[in-house]
Amino acid sequence: MTFTARCGTARKTKAILEEEGYAVETIDYLNGDLSREELVALYDRAGLTPRQGLRAKEAIAKELGLAEASADEILDAMMEHPILIERPLVETTKGVVLARPQDKVREIL
Repeated sequence: MTFTARCGTARKTKAILEEEGYAVETIDYLNGDLSREELVALYDRAGLTPRQGLRAKEAIAKELGLAEASADEILDAMMEHPILIERPLVETTKGVVLARPQDKVREIL
């Protein structure tokens, strides 16, 4: 799961997983612990495009003009500015989901 303590949805998602008995491994994506290849693989397994995984409301997304950007340009921007990665992305043996809202995680439990 990509996670940051500042993200309420991620904290709530983590609590759901722990309540269901899952051991949660977190990735500190803000510090570069998530590679481009790993992110692409997560999006592929979740059936998401990079655009769907973009935090488009972040000021940096607007500054970089990502509204009209290609998937590769969005991924490049996400690697340079990890705050642009929408979270939490959760992976279990049943699949990957962008858990927004947090109860969406139940789809893969």
